[in-house]
Amino acid sequence: MRHDIVEKNIGIMGVLIAIVVSLAGLVEIVPLMFQASVIEPHPNLKPYTALELAGRDIYVAEGCYNCHSQQIRPFVDETMRYGPYSQANEFVYDRPFQWGSKRTGPDLHRVGGKFSDEWHEYHLIDPRSVVPDSNMPGYPWLADQKVNAQLVADSMQVLYEWFDHPYTDEQLANAKADVEGKTKMEALIAYLQVLGTSIPRSYK
Repeated sequence: MRHDIVEKNIGIMGVLIAIVVSLAGLVEIVPLMFQASVIEPHPNLKPYTALELAGRDIYVAEGCYNCHSQQIRPFVDETMRYGPYSQANEFVYDRPFQWGSKRTGPDLHRVGGKFSDEWHEYHLIDPRSVVPDSNMPGYPWLADQKVNAQLVADSMQVLYEWFDHPYTDEQLANAKADVEGKTKMEALIAYLQVLGTSIPRSYK
């Protein structure tokens, strides 16, 4: 095909660009779907407990991913600040993953265990009470709202049946009771405290 025909016809050029981009994407993405390091969970990784799963849903519902990434790049400045770089097999049980790219606030992938539950509670209620320069809004209502226990139990059942998350019969049977009466604040803190702990880092 002569180049001048393609260059003068935006429709043909658009179709050809779409084909090339699609093929290139498939070449890059498909092999990853069969690599063990991507599809098999990290040896230390466990599926979210009922309370952690509820907290993850709250994290998504409140739009925390708009300001916080969960993806530490393999660069010295990032690993020195946040800890070991993120690995694909740490996110096997995340549907969808919360990598993100926007960092109005810090990356949260290794935040698990960095602060106490009490610190997180103060921070979520009034961020500037613990981080004076923070521009994060407060979420005090989470301390008053209860987790939907039935929804959490149903979600765990779906993850077990449809996505092969390795929950035990006991975990599934007790899911509703495990979060009954818990606040959304407690659930969100439980989720934050487990982030990145498959590859723990030492905090000073």
